[in-house]
Amino acid sequence: MAKYPFLSPEWIEAARVVKEDRVETAAAPGASVRMNLVVEQVPFGEPTLDAHLDTTGGSYELELGHLEAAEVTVSLDYSTAKAVLVDGDGQAAMQAFMAGRIRVDGDMAALLRFQAAPPSGRALEAAEQIRSFTE
Repeated sequence: MAKYPFLSPEWIEAARVVKEDRVETAAAPGASVRMNLVVEQVPFGEPTLDAHLDTTGGSYELELGHLEAAEVTVSLDYSTAKAVLVDGDGQAAMQAFMAGRIRVDGDMAALLRFQAAPPSGRALEAAEQIRSFTE
C-alpha cells in the first residue's frame, strides 16, 4: 500500500476514501466540535498549513482550510499534530500542551468535551486504516 505524508494532498484524498468507505465514522454523541487547526513546521509545501476538524455532522471531517464559524482554533507543530490526530496519542498532546507547543484560542470546553469522548468502533477502524497509509 502506498504511504503519504500526513496532511499532504494525497493523504487528504486517501482519508476521504476511508470516510466514504466507512460511511459512518461516527463521532461520539455530545462531543461535536468545529475546530480550526494551524499546523506549523510542515515538512512539505508552505511551512504552515491551515486545516479543520468538524464532527458536527456525526462523523469526522478533517480537511484543508479553515471553517468560518469554528468554536476553537488549535495551533501546533506538525509532529505533534500527527501524534495526536493519526496515532491518537493523548499523552503526546498533554506533554505538548504543558510545554507550550499546543496553543488554544476559543472555547476550551468544546475541545475538552471532544477529547474526553471515546471514539466509536467505526472511528477506531477508520483510524487504523488511516495509520496504515500515513508516513
